[in-house]
Amino acid sequence: MTTPTPTPSAATPTHTPSATPTHTSSATATPIATPTATSSGTATPSDTSEFNLASFERDPATEFGTQRRRFQASWFNIFKWLEYSVSKDAAFCFPCYLFEIDASSQHAFTIDGFKSWKRVNDNERCAFLVHIGTSNSPHKKAIKSYERLKNVTRHIDNVINCQSLEEVKKNRLRLRATIEGVRYLSLQACALRGHDESSTSRNRVDEALDASQKEQMAIVLRFVDVYGVIRERFFDVVNVLDTTSLTLKKELSDVLTRNNLSIQNMIGQGYDGASNMRGAFNGLHALFLRDCPYAYYVHCFAHCLQLGLVGAAEKQDYVWEFFSMLANVVNIVSGSSKRLSELQTAHGIEVDHSVASGERETGRGLNQIGNLQRAGSTRWSSHFNSVCSLIDKYGSIIIVLESKNNCSTNSSAQRGEARVRRATL
Repeated sequence: MTTPTPTPSAATPTHTPSATPTHTSSATATPIATPTATSSGTATPSDTSEFNLASFERDPATEFGTQRRRFQASWFNIFKWLEYSVSKDAAFCFPCYLFEIDASSQHAFTIDGFKSWKRVNDNERCAFLVHIGTSNSPHKKAIKSYERLKNVTRHIDNVINCQSLEEVKKNRLRLRATIEGVRYLSLQACALRGHDESSTSRNRVDEALDASQKEQMAIVLRFVDVYGVIRERFFDVVNVLDTTSLTLKKELSDVLTRNNLSIQNMIGQGYDGASNMRGAFNGLHALFLRDCPYAYYVHCFAHCLQLGLVGAAEKQDYVWEFFSMLANVVNIVSGSSKRLSELQTAHGIEVDHSVASGERETGRGLNQIGNLQRAGSTRWSSHFNSVCSLIDKYGSIIIVLESKNNCSTNSSAQRGEARVRRATL
């Protein structure tokens, strides 16, 4: 079977190197012979397709004297920052186009576009290499800015979001620690306050400052439920400008009013013994008594017990001497990191022997190796804990005092103090 071969004049227009396609209004369409298969299996020309030479876009080459040069696609592989505009037949630097800030610099690669193709393949004088420049060139700075732009994780919104999430985690950790601390103190019936109300104290008894240094007032309601059972519930924490009786009364009244609780239904109020709270004429309880004569004032039971026990202890010489001696022992043993380490080491050995002999019970939270506990001035239970700590670590305390008495590097006063406390115990 033979296939007809179209002649050049009938199939494809010939192209001579010296001839340039000319766009004229009289350009005519030349038919293309497209072979089609017949039922007999032979291909015959078809005249159904046409094209117009005037619709062809010429090669965008630029004339330089007798030479014609054009943009090379291979340059993209060498210079990653390069961009080419077909409509302008010019090259641009994309990073410099975005981040050029020097108005006095050349704008060939940013505004006007680069077209001098003969200056590209010119060894070390290559226009692209000259544009890149040194390490501190505008192009290098634009590249750094472009890389930072592509680094999405360092965008300001993402950085702020990460910082916000980190702050949320920290706040939640603080909140969990606070809740656990409150739960522990509540379970042990310990006060949520400091122990020093002096003017030089940094942790006063009636202070409740938060991180923003705002004064806060805690409100607890005590009531009888429908079953006749007395309940006590934490109700609210209120920020107050100061702790004067008038300010506290206003804030308390506002909280009760917002929660539809009438002051006229109050049958009692309890605070500590500070003058702004229990003052007979201008104290907080006196101001409420003017509005509700049945809201009798009751001094806080914990404060009353502490004051009563401290007052009774001060009247007994032996009790005063005992707790004075206990405070001195705690100061001696815990006043030095070296002696504290000796105490913990000695107590650890003592605990091991006691457990091995069956004298001590074992279990979770038992037999902790810690320090001597100090007695607080506002909570009598702290005195009890301090005495229990002394009894539990008695043997270890004796070892530490004897070690201090026998140490030749200590002064005579230090050795004498340790010897006296050893004899007292």
